[in-house]
Amino acid sequence: MVKDAVSPSRFRADINGLRAWAVVAVIFYHFGLPGFGGGFSGVDVFFVISGFLMTGIVVAGLERGGFSLWAFYWARARRILPALIALCAVLLALGWFFLLPLDYKALGTHAMFSLAFFSNGKFWREAGYFDTASHEKWLLHTWSLSVEWQFYLLLPLVLLAMWKWRPGRKPLTILMVAGLAASLALSIVLTPLRPTAAFYLLPTRAWEMLAGGLVFLFAPMLSLTPRQRAWVEAAGFGLILATLFGVDASAQWPGWRALLPVTGAALVLLAARNASPWTAHPVAQWLGTRSYSLYLWHWPVVVALVYAELQYDPLAIAAGLILTLLLGQLSYALVETPTRLGLGRLQLNTGGAVLIALTLMVAVPGGLIQMKEGVFGRFSPKIEIVSQEALNRNPRMETCHTGTGAGSPSCMFGGTRLRAIVMGDSHANAVVSAVAASTKRPDDGVMEWTSSGCPILQGVKSTKNMNWQCGAFVEWAIRQLKHVPPDIPVVIINRHGQYTLGHNEDPLQKNIPTVYFSKPYATSEPAFLQEYAQHLTQTACEI
Repeated sequence: MVKDAVSPSRFRADINGLRAWAVVAVIFYHFGLPGFGGGFSGVDVFFVISGFLMTGIVVAGLERGGFSLWAFYWARARRILPALIALCAVLLALGWFFLLPLDYKALGTHAMFSLAFFSNGKFWREAGYFDTASHEKWLLHTWSLSVEWQFYLLLPLVLLAMWKWRPGRKPLTILMVAGLAASLALSIVLTPLRPTAAFYLLPTRAWEMLAGGLVFLFAPMLSLTPRQRAWVEAAGFGLILATLFGVDASAQWPGWRALLPVTGAALVLLAARNASPWTAHPVAQWLGTRSYSLYLWHWPVVVALVYAELQYDPLAIAAGLILTLLLGQLSYALVETPTRLGLGRLQLNTGGAVLIALTLMVAVPGGLIQMKEGVFGRFSPKIEIVSQEALNRNPRMETCHTGTGAGSPSCMFGGTRLRAIVMGDSHANAVVSAVAASTKRPDDGVMEWTSSGCPILQGVKSTKNMNWQCGAFVEWAIRQLKHVPPDIPVVIINRHGQYTLGHNEDPLQKNIPTVYFSKPYATSEPAFLQEYAQHLTQTACEI
């Protein structure tokens, strides 16, 4: 019967196999294997599985009349935390020997946020001009664990409150449908406007887990024949494969596009085929059982390849994949399984205290590393001095560098005798003091006209911010230049690669233009690049 097939207490080989598909997709994508441009959607599949299982556990407990909120949290904690603690501990230990202070400080900070399950918010807030590249963040992948944990905290509270008000599956189903609709609508609206927030935060991701929960609630209402189940499952895998091979990082995500893998995963769960050739293969079962540890360890291996500048070397990638399998197996055998069984034999209070102590043993050193600015003195002074130049910014940035306003404070650097004008975005602001230092006489000065994220291009518009006033700033600057003596040079500094090719730091925004002129372009296609070049030339001639 279908009802038995979706019982939360029964081992589901299809779910275990689906985990294998998800983790392999993510790993292949992050290692840059060709053909897996949409492999990041494996995380969406994981979200659906989590929603299905967690809803099943909570609803089954409510129907029995013995649901324990603390027991639910305890079960989740002993499943997730031990391997995560081990990962953070190993990275902090290795980082002592290999990471310069700036990088080590970031790792310590990220370890704290990861263990507190707030890393998704941290990575969202870090996205910006001077943020390090995503492939330099050793714990970036923990954002998905934070999203899941936040969902685990809220789901039983909401369902328990509804059950006390109106017990029964029907009220729970109505509530979850409403939650899914609201979260999905928010995701669709916010993804093109605030893509980083939409990607990392729970409100725009909750619908994916709620979709899995609704599969659990709706499945008993259906009566599917074995043949129908096979077709449903095939349709589900068809949608997942279409996402893996038909979508890439330039797609705005999640938004409506995430409906493909989410619906696909939901159909596979609904089919509930334990003996499916898609999922029951021994290799899929082995990978699925170790999927959590494989997920945890694969990303640090990817980052290590980037640090070693071997991320495009086929032999290094193959070695990295093998190392991922080895580390995943070791984590599963030496950490995941023993701690889950060992902690399960302890009373909730005792086990909880042990787990909290273990977490603090890693989180506190992470905090100390952050407080100590990455701990200087581990490398030669010359190397550490050079590394700190990444923090060397214009000391007058707050007062002389505007937002995307229509004017500029017109700050002078150096002396009072105007010898040049520096125009541009935040990169111009970073260089203006160097331009001033290059003047010949002590009284020579350089004027700064800069605006954040603003290329000096007439008629430029933002693809994401309707209130952006960069175009007005450019026109203001050109008007002001009419009052400047013609022998005063103008130095224009812009990060044109970002405006034309997207944010390279964020794989979700790569090859997505951030500006437009006549019409927005979804990708950095030749027509857009030609139009950009024309406006760049015309503006330079006008100036």
